[in-house]
Amino acid sequence: MKKVGFVGWRGMVGSVLVDRMKEENDFNNINSFFFTTSQVGMMAPKISNVDNVLLDAYSVKALSKMDIILSCQGGDYTEKVYLALKKENWEGHWIDAASSLRMADESVIVLDPINESTINNALNNGIKTWVGGNCTVSLMLLAIHGLLKVGAIEWVSSMTYQAASGAGANNMKELLVQMGELYSSAESEIKKTNFSILNIDKMALNKMHSSDFSKENFQVPLAGNLIPWIDQDLGEGLSKEEWKGQLETNKILMNDYEKIHVDGLCTRIGSMRSHSQALTIKLKKHYELTEINDLIKSANNWVKLVPNKKESTIHNLTPAAVSGSLDIAIGRIRRLALGDNLISAFTVGDQLLWGAAEPLRRMLQILINKDK
Repeated sequence: MKKVGFVGWRGMVGSVLVDRMKEENDFNNINSFFFTTSQVGMMAPKISNVDNVLLDAYSVKALSKMDIILSCQGGDYTEKVYLALKKENWEGHWIDAASSLRMADESVIVLDPINESTINNALNNGIKTWVGGNCTVSLMLLAIHGLLKVGAIEWVSSMTYQAASGAGANNMKELLVQMGELYSSAESEIKKTNFSILNIDKMALNKMHSSDFSKENFQVPLAGNLIPWIDQDLGEGLSKEEWKGQLETNKILMNDYEKIHVDGLCTRIGSMRSHSQALTIKLKKHYELTEINDLIKSANNWVKLVPNKKESTIHNLTPAAVSGSLDIAIGRIRRLALGDNLISAFTVGDQLLWGAAEPLRRMLQILINKDK
């Protein structure tokens, strides 16, 4: 069995990955080695076929014994260790959740329901670097897969509503702390029978603007608020998260689909988990809505079409409805009055699963199974 080294398995994405592997009994088919940046020599997780001691995640010697390394440790770790292994002529496969290597010539962004043939061709051509894509890109492509298959799309404007979990565990915690602080600030008024909503609003707003409001991670309030900027400022009003939409989409699609133009704005909202996106899609020709719905719902095993009705939408097309599942919900599909062949759609999916951990897990399975 192949030796697989796991790095960053305690973090949010790594933990979701390990849980999914346990659910699918993936550990039964590999010899697993868990690496750490801080607890070398301590006991490893109790999983079948696992070496029982945590290994040094910075030891090139130990890492180079692995057939496959799967890292959820982050970009700084990748930049240090990946190049060090390459200098030692390590010939194993590197699977990474971080963005550092996504646009590198030697890497493939993995999303096998979409680009399985690209992955297989890359394997045949000796590629050994496999990177998970941007979460909103992966979720969007799975949602509109049916339209991509028939080359129906000219461009997409994606307005994202991204959960706190996309920023990390500390940010999720901070959102909850902020919620508690806002409630506490207005609790005395909230509990009054004859409460004044304007007083409650004023108390909460004063707390948001106070110097002791918890905002070490987000820098500004997220609870009761939103943040219309995610990631670095690339200049000319473009955030790095928005830049990823165009570049990563077409790297995933480039060998099997027609190029599409993607742009939009990315916003952080106060949901805990699962990213949402409002899509405006320009189609290349006229399609009946029934045909559009049929194309979307039959594209893959995970997309779930939600009827464009109020009750179906509010119960099934929300972060709360899909969090913790592999479902990619898409709904609010209708023709727009803004021009010919313009449609709307709204989609939501768990970015910790299909947006992060699941493509890595499936890529690992592809590598394990390819020599059987």
